[in-house]
Amino acid sequence: MKEEKIRDLLVEVRDGAISISDAVTMIKQLPYEEVEGYAKLDHHRAIRRGFPEVILAQGKTPQQVTEIFKRLMEKNDKVLATLVTEDVFEQIRGQLPRAIYLPVPKVLYFSRAIDEFKLPGVLVATGGTADIPIAEEAAITAELMGNEVIRLYDVGVAGIHRLLSQNHVLRAANVIVAVAGMEGALASVITGLVSVPVIAVPTSIGYGASFNGLAALLAMLNSCANGMSVVNIDNGFGAGYLAGVINRQAFRESGNG
Repeated sequence: MKEEKIRDLLVEVRDGAISISDAVTMIKQLPYEEVEGYAKLDHHRAIRRGFPEVILAQGKTPQQVTEIFKRLMEKNDKVLATLVTEDVFEQIRGQLPRAIYLPVPKVLYFSRAIDEFKLPGVLVATGGTADIPIAEEAAITAELMGNEVIRLYDVGVAGIHRLLSQNHVLRAANVIVAVAGMEGALASVITGLVSVPVIAVPTSIGYGASFNGLAALLAMLNSCANGMSVVNIDNGFGAGYLAGVINRQAFRESGNG
């Protein structure tokens, strides 16, 4: 239940359109909703964080994903599930006909806010094409949070002229998500070129000594470029969420949001 809905509920109680007991029942669901002993849905999160609870499908059964998704749809205009495999989606698609599945980033989402104005300012860049699935997870997350996302893919340091030719795009952003595997140098280079926050996302792309993303993670953590934060390996969702929060804050501070 979002803040606007709470206001509407109080107005309805004041005007006699809804009884106090019914309003109490609705408000009781604010802390969380118990779902058959395996989940406690945090319906209050949209009020605290500005975006509803997100479903991590990994480790959940198709039935659990479906039921949680449906419960969240009942009380939110947007629902997002991450790490949804194609196999899981094939098992649940008939039960969630209004949800949209994107196989590359493995996300399943629902949105009633089709004509929502999106705040410009988020840029998502990748070192290579193989990093795109993680980058798309970040981009879709930021977009669902009400942000316009510019994508700048395959601009890694092996051909750094590709990145430098887009310097004007980099400098127009309020926040940048830099997604890279291998040695993970892209994030440091971008941070050295701009004055805005950069969120570095190491990916598990690379040969043996990349250790499934550990090499990129350590390189990003040890960067001498100031103004860069680092999320976990392949955590596109976390980066996209943080970028959305930063961009929203940038607009509030500028007086435009």
